[in-house]
Amino acid sequence: MKRVYTSFNLKYFLYYWLPVLVWLGVIFWFSSQPSVHTSEIYWQDFTVKKSAHMTEYGILGILFYRALNKRQMDKKQALIATVLFALFYGVTDEFHQRFTFGREPAIRDVVFDTIGAGLVIYLIWKYLPKAPKKLKLLAKKLQLL
Repeated sequence: MKRVYTSFNLKYFLYYWLPVLVWLGVIFWFSSQPSVHTSEIYWQDFTVKKSAHMTEYGILGILFYRALNKRQMDKKQALIATVLFALFYGVTDEFHQRFTFGREPAIRDVVFDTIGAGLVIYLIWKYLPKAPKKLKLLAKKLQLL
């Protein structure tokens, strides 16, 4: 039986929301670092950096959805809220980069951030219920289903 949390509960906060807050801090820390070129070839540098954006926000999407999924919230609402939160945090992240030496804000980074979270959420919604049994069991252990 799925346990539903409706009021503040320290155990719930530590288990579900603390990982979200820690990951937000990790993203903030990465954004505080001066930009580094990963390659002298533009498309390689672009690919590595945008893949990093998508991965960071994909992980954020998983953690945020997992926390919302334990509330009395419709699954579809949780999915939409997760993508909207990733969009919001991506915008604030780019604003933060405006004040970081060697960094500059870029709308396309927000787009890649949102795509990263959206892609993960789409995979959870569309393919995880149809996944092989072992993958479903893992998803249930991670409390994504």
